[in-house]
Parts: sequence; C-alpha cells; structure tokens
Amino acid sequence: MEEIAASLPWFSVLPFAGMLLSIAIFPLVKGEWWERNQLKVALFWAFVFCVPFGIAYGIDVLGYELVHAIATDYVPFIVLLFGLYTVAGGIAIKGSIAGTTKNNVILLLIGTLLASWVGTTGAAMMLIRPALRANAWRKDKKHLVVFFIFLVANMGGCLTPLGDPPLFLGYLRGVPFFWTLTNLAPLLVLNTAALIALFAAIDYRLMRREIRAGRTPYPDEGAPREKISIEGAHNIIFLAMIILGVVLNGALADLGEVYAINLFGDITLGVNYFVQIALILLAAFLSLKTTPATAHAHNEFEWGPIKEVASLFIGIFITMIPALLLLEANGQNLGIDTPFKFFWSTGLLSSFLDNSPTYVVFLATAGALGAATGIPTTVGFVAPQILLAISAGAVFMGAMTYIGNAPNFMVKSIAESKQVKMPSFFGYIGWSLCILAPLFLLDSFLFFL
Repeated sequence: MEEIAASLPWFSVLPFAGMLLSIAIFPLVKGEWWERNQLKVALFWAFVFCVPFGIAYGIDVLGYELVHAIATDYVPFIVLLFGLYTVAGGIAIKGSIAGTTKNNVILLLIGTLLASWVGTTGAAMMLIRPALRANAWRKDKKHLVVFFIFLVANMGGCLTPLGDPPLFLGYLRGVPFFWTLTNLAPLLVLNTAALIALFAAIDYRLMRREIRAGRTPYPDEGAPREKISIEGAHNIIFLAMIILGVVLNGALADLGEVYAINLFGDITLGVNYFVQIALILLAAFLSLKTTPATAHAHNEFEWGPIKEVASLFIGIFITMIPALLLLEANGQNLGIDTPFKFFWSTGLLSSFLDNSPTYVVFLATAGALGAATGIPTTVGFVAPQILLAISAGAVFMGAMTYIGNAPNFMVKSIAESKQVKMPSFFGYIGWSLCILAPLFLLDSFLFFL
C-alpha cells in the first residue's frame, strides 16, 4: 500500500472535500432536502471516490481499502456510538433545574468530569437534554450548546482511554491506561477554567438581557419545586457493560491475534473485536427492553441524531481514505519533530479527518523518530512531551468543527430538534477560531515549546 499511497494524486482528496462542502452548504441552501437525502449525498461522494480509484488501482486494492475502512474503523465506531447513545438516552434526569448561569456552569463541569469515564458521547447524551430543558425559558441559548460541545463532547474525554477513541488506540499500542490522567490533567484544568470563566461571563450577560425582556428562569414562581431524580438509573449497569467491552478489546488483544477471522488480504478481526461489539449491542438491547417508556418520553428520545451521524460518517470514512493514505505515506517527510509541530499537525487534521486514524499516523511518525527512551509503545519509544502533544491535539481540536468528533453532530442535531438556532458549519468554525484557537496557542506556549 505504500507504493499506492506514494502515487496518489492530490485531486484524489476532492471527493472528501466535496463531502465536507455538502455538510457545510446544503443545510443552508436546501435544509429540508438535506434532511431527507443525507445518506444519498454521502454515498454519492463515496461513489465518486471509488470508481476512479478502482479503475486506477484495481478492484482488489479498492476492496481492501473499503473493507479496512468499514470493518475495522466504521463498524466499531458506529456501534460504540449507537450503544452509548441508546443507553444514555434511557437515563432521564428529572427535576426543577433553573437555567441560571450558576446551574449551567455546574452542568458543564459535571459533564466535563464525566466524559473521561463514560465517553464523550455518553456524557453528552446524558446531559444535553437536561441542559436544554433547564434553559427552555431563554430565547438565545446557542452559546450554551457551543460550549457544551467544546467541553463535554471533546476536551472532557482526555483523561482515560475510555473518554475518546484516539486514546483507546494509544492504549492498545502500549500507552499505560492512566498515563493520560496524570499528564493531560494540567491541560484540562487550564482549558476548562478558561472556558468556564468565559462562558460564565457570556451567559450571565445574556441571562440579564433575557430577564430585562420579561423572561425568567423561574416561570412557575409559586409552584412546588420538583426534586432532582434519575429515572432509568439501572442503565448505568449497561454503561458499565459498554466500558467493559472497550476494556476487554484491549485486554484480549493477544488472544485476538490467535483466534481471528480473515476478511481480506491481511485484514483480520480477532475475538476481542467481536467481544466488544457483542457486549455493546447486548447493552443497547437490554437498555431498550428495560427502560421505562416514561424515561424515553421525558428525554424525547428519537433515532434522528444517531441516524444522521451514521449516514454522514459512512461517506466521511470512505472518502477520507486517500487523505489518510497520503498522510501515512508522507508523514515522516513533513519535518514534524517537535511537540509544538505534533500538537498542531495532529490537531488541525483531527478537526476534519477522523481523529483516531490521525492519532495513529502521528504516533507512528513519533515512534519513527528513533527516541532511545520515553514511553514504550508498539511503534517504538515516544518522548513524553510528543505523546502529550499528539494526545491533546487529537482530543482537544476535535472541538474545532462539527465533524471533528461524532458527539458534536449529535449534540447539534438534538439542539436543533429543540428549536435552538445553531451556527452553520462555517459559523461554528468562527466560534472555535475566536475562542479555541487563542486557547490552543496558550497551551502551545505553556506546554509544547
């Protein structure tokens, strides 16, 4: 595959660019049509990539790349998201939560801390609906959802391999389980403090404006306050099953090399792969069977958000094949050899490509630098600061775009279903450039220079 990657022309990434532009433009110009035809558009761009690639390199090579992208990357990716979405959707947080700045800050902090242990998808799905319900009295609340994506759907997942898929892939390649907890914690504390302070200032100003307009966070001032409670709390057991499946995937990796099914060429699926898939699907099935209908009704649970992610990301995973091949072939020739360069290279590409394979490519690039000491991984020793830069770039900069991390799209979709007018694709990038880019520059100077 190295010869093929080296011969790929630059325009082989145009279908991927077309996929991204479709996500950015169609919702603005043909919103209703886009809602009905997302999967068709995704498959169209996949077809535009597959036909010339198959003609140029042969059906066998195309088949190999498709099987690799779908079976080893897309299927476990979407199954994990499906499981977390389903199980978290059965946990209904009830009670009278007033959408004040204080309570919004508490919700964001809880979600940020929770994300590393139940995954960014799990934490986001558990808390986005309560946050939106608490702030239903407000006319303008898109800032809440944007900061929710920044913190809960992305940065909060940096402390363990359970939090975000790139860190799990690092764990499978020898990075100690708690290495991220001890090393990324200072970065997370700094970024969370800065974002929470900025959010509180923005939110308080907007809340005062809402109150002056006659709206109030306490619409039923004389009514008794409903205590905070959780319906469907038994779904926490099913969340634990999903986490167990992810952990067993790593713990049974050696067994998976012995007991495996060959799919295509050297692509094999080990028993650990099927154990993870089976446990996640079983957890989702049990959740659907045992969760009270009232919990789903309270959450207004629907399949639209996960369907949207599944439809769009099949196109993204297929059309980004040449981009990843080009990156893998040329990564070691890009002159990336310092923590600063690794942080920004991994991060910027993770904003538009899937951050898991991007993490793996740059981890391999770091291992090829030939360090004699550092963190021992399956790709060689990696200097701690470089591993820190790769990890932070992959997880943190997934917040830069809606497609940087799958929960971003889910949160956006749920917010829009509640009539929250969210920023467009480019509008959201404007938010991230104004807020996150300066913060990441600060991270660079404090940690990576």
